[in-house]
Amino acid sequence: MSSAVKINISSPLSDDVIATLKAGNQVRISGIIYVARDAAHARLIAALEKREKLPFDIQGQTIYYMGPSPARPGQVIGSAGPTTSGRMDMFTPGLLAAGLKAMIGKGARTPEVRAALQKYKAVYFVTTGGAAALIARTIVKSEPVAYPELGAEAILRLTVEGFPAVVWNDIYGGDLYEIENPLYRRVR
Repeated sequence: MSSAVKINISSPLSDDVIATLKAGNQVRISGIIYVARDAAHARLIAALEKREKLPFDIQGQTIYYMGPSPARPGQVIGSAGPTTSGRMDMFTPGLLAAGLKAMIGKGARTPEVRAALQKYKAVYFVTTGGAAALIARTIVKSEPVAYPELGAEAILRLTVEGFPAVVWNDIYGGDLYEIENPLYRRVR
């Protein structure tokens, strides 16, 4: 990866911070991030289309694509690993247009999402799926925000300290899949 130095950033994210991030940067995120998946994304987009107020101020925010597991006694949250981001791709450009500045998940994004990241000056982070229990340790608070009837797909507000991620897509068109994959291809 292009940077072994871990960059500490705070969410919500400012345009100035986003402008410093490049594909391959390792980050540690502290502050507020929101959890939302497919069903919640559909409701957020429906609200935007109806010109309704969203259940949280989306300006500068980060959405983590995660399906939390129940917390054990004494824990804030159970395992907190990422889900596949591609399932949210049809909703992402609309949320970016509304002010969303970052998403965290796993897997590649469509060309439309990558173009929207450049247009709206936002970033896509990836975190390790196999480290869900370790990621949960960076979550110091979890509270429901909206759509509790969706169960594990309800929107949550998380307070995180040192949440680990890698910048996968940046505002300059950088895509870590395109940067790193050629390094690991076999030559025939």
